[in-house]
Amino acid sequence: MSSTVTPRGLASPTPAAPRPRPFGQNYAFVVVGVIFLCLLAAAGLRASPGVLILPLEQAFGWSRSTTSFSAGLGIFLYGLVGPFAAALMQSFGIRRTLLCALALMAASTALSALMSEPWHLVATWGVLSGLGSGCVAIVLGATVVNRWFAVRRGLFMGLLTASTATGTLIFLPGLAAIAQAGGWRPVVLTVACAVAALIPLVAWLLPERPSDIGLTPYGAAPGTASEPPRRANPFRAAIDGLVRASAKGDFWLLFGTFFICGLTTNGLVGTHLISFCADQGIPEVRAAGLLALMGVFDLIGTTGSGWLTDRYDPRKLLFVYYGLRGLSLMALPFTDFSFYSLSIFAVFYGLDWIATVPPTVRLANEAFGERDAPIVFGWIAAGHQLGAATAAFGAGLVRASEGRYLEAFLAAGLTALMAALMSLMIGRMRQAAAAAA
Repeated sequence: MSSTVTPRGLASPTPAAPRPRPFGQNYAFVVVGVIFLCLLAAAGLRASPGVLILPLEQAFGWSRSTTSFSAGLGIFLYGLVGPFAAALMQSFGIRRTLLCALALMAASTALSALMSEPWHLVATWGVLSGLGSGCVAIVLGATVVNRWFAVRRGLFMGLLTASTATGTLIFLPGLAAIAQAGGWRPVVLTVACAVAALIPLVAWLLPERPSDIGLTPYGAAPGTASEPPRRANPFRAAIDGLVRASAKGDFWLLFGTFFICGLTTNGLVGTHLISFCADQGIPEVRAAGLLALMGVFDLIGTTGSGWLTDRYDPRKLLFVYYGLRGLSLMALPFTDFSFYSLSIFAVFYGLDWIATVPPTVRLANEAFGERDAPIVFGWIAAGHQLGAATAAFGAGLVRASEGRYLEAFLAAGLTALMAALMSLMIGRMRQAAAAAA
């Protein structure tokens, strides 16, 4: 290491030159690709309980409420960790946080291959994998996009968001086929290996920030300085961000609508659609294929939503997304569950699956500023997973008590219509105050 001489004659190290990477400013696309794969794998892990419900019931005789509780707890922790993960990424670093999270996810999933008691399921798939996957969630995408891009943030946020839903849905047919052929244990080992394979990829290809490789954020003017890392306590930074945000009405509107978003997507449909179809005599693999079809169209719909978010009022987009979602959920139980009706539902619902995320991220940036927005969005995303956990556990209870899913889908549809109306109220008080000033 080279050194310079200070006025007192003491040698001090000079900063190391940034390590260059190929593609210039376009290296941001490599970063997006790496994060896309990590989000894909984490979402596949979080979706796996939907495949494991029936095999675990057959292998151990565990009730639907037991397996649903584990799934709901994992989803809840997946969301609760979000704001703390965002603060940890700002102080400890994105790269190190992501590596630790992937290691925890792989280890906990592999450990579940040894489970024999219900509490083993809760500890591995509920607690440990929930904590690990919570660091590899939508908040990771928001933090990376804000750090690596100065333009087209909506488009790339849509792409990364699509990976979370696409991973949830595309993994399911393969995992369902594995479960049908070999039971639940090969499923958990497959997921563990897929997650572990990403650890060396992240270590090799993911710099901490653009300045570490001599770059500026994509689309930024030459010489633009990167935001310096925060050195605050991550726990305190997350709580302080919540305290500041909770004083604004926009936070609660965004939190409430995102709660309903989680309730109506991975909580209800992602966790229970396979079981719902099984009640109608549809084989598990075919039902998982419907979720995979949703995943393909979600990639199109959410990326397109990001493109629209860069150009149109995000409030109106949310109104349309939630309104159409609510109507489709209320209509599904009254279809004939034929191949054509389910395919139409899968295509339509896939386009709308998490199209809500890019407009929500943009509204959070507008309301709370780019520096606080990742942490605040982490709390908003916690609302998403709280809603998902509510539906994952609540729909299981409805099925256990009523013997059907009808009431769960009707209630979810009504809440989505409420979210559509709430979306139009976001930012109104702030705009009125600005106009008065």
